Amino acid sequence: MRAAGVIEAAVFHSPEAELRPHAQGLPFPLVADPDQRLYRAYGVERGVRALLDPRVWPTIARAVARSAVLLLRGRERPPASRPLGGRIGLPADFLLAADGRVLAAHYGAHAADHWAVDQVLALAAELRAAPLPQHG
Repeated sequence: MRAAGVIEAAVFHSPEAELRPHAQGLPFPLVADPDQRLYRAYGVERGVRALLDPRVWPTIARAVARSAVLLLRGRERPPASRPLGGRIGLPADFLLAADGRVLAAHYGAHAADHWAVDQVLALAAELRAAPLPQHG
């Protein structure tokens, strides 16, 4: 993605102290947004469909299995029983211009509904190839 000129960042409705242990080794920055200002600014929603949609269940099962193994090995902390912001946030993916304008957006229907890397690369290539608007 970097070669395509795409910089990835992930925004979570958690305080920085909760994100810090999960940020180690990630190839992109995590952005703490505990007051959900960015969520509101970009129209990101919440809803029980985030977790109740059957399409997300395999992702949840894999995450629980992975975390259980890491917990048993003492390499991961248990999740917060009441995470700040809850667990029913829906994902959203955006391609932003350098000046912050939204060039493309995808609002997820469930917790695992994100753009695939191939989709991001195709969108980035398409937007780079698009002619610049003429100002007159």
